[in-house]
Amino acid sequence: MLFRQLFEPQSSTYTYLLGCEETRKAVLIDPVLETFSRDLDVVQELGLELALTLDTHIHADHLTSALKLKSLTGCLIAVPQAAGVACADVQVTDKAPIEVGYLTIDALFTPGHTDHHHCYHFDAGNTSAVLSGDCLLIDGCGRTDFQGGSSTDLYRSIHSKLFTLADDTLIYPGHDYHGRFVSTVAQERTRNPRLKDGTDVEAFTKIMTELDLAYPKKMDLAVPANMLCGQCPEHLPADLERLCEISHQG
Repeated sequence: MLFRQLFEPQSSTYTYLLGCEETRKAVLIDPVLETFSRDLDVVQELGLELALTLDTHIHADHLTSALKLKSLTGCLIAVPQAAGVACADVQVTDKAPIEVGYLTIDALFTPGHTDHHHCYHFDAGNTSAVLSGDCLLIDGCGRTDFQGGSSTDLYRSIHSKLFTLADDTLIYPGHDYHGRFVSTVAQERTRNPRLKDGTDVEAFTKIMTELDLAYPKKMDLAVPANMLCGQCPEHLPADLERLCEISHQG
């Protein structure tokens, strides 16, 4: 398997590329509109064909490049079914794995950050890894105060779906704001200040309630656009409007 972790600095978002070495098919997880060209360059440099874009949830801090990439490559768009995104080609649930070439990705339904969030688990040789989106971050977790978020649900998702995986399972987060790249299940279970062993759901809920986080700057643009697979609304800033231009394949 080919694997790349790519970073978008404005929203501190990680995009992940997984590629099948046998079939040369690839998937981009949580791609960002501003970096669509860079992501395509990486796909091409590795001699891969983009088969699928896959989002962990409807993002509030950036616009997905799913529709842009589909217009340029013909790839399919995959989104969690629970998000209710009608334009998605693949409706993701935890009932069926996602297959890209010979790669198998298991969707884990992990509500809490949003009511439809999914993490993605896969094995590569002797290594097990989870792309944890905004559910579990390094020494933190996603906020729970909008898009159907729930601190109780997030606590249960992390403890029942992620902390039950093998200790050495790698955790690749959807964001990091301090230059960190990867953690493990054991590390997050034993030292994450919000979720470490001994923190019960009541204490976690109190922590989340007291965060007092700012309203996401792009939320009013990003959520409606991402519900349309990245179709930009009217009256965008010029730089984003240019990026949103669609040139259909062929």
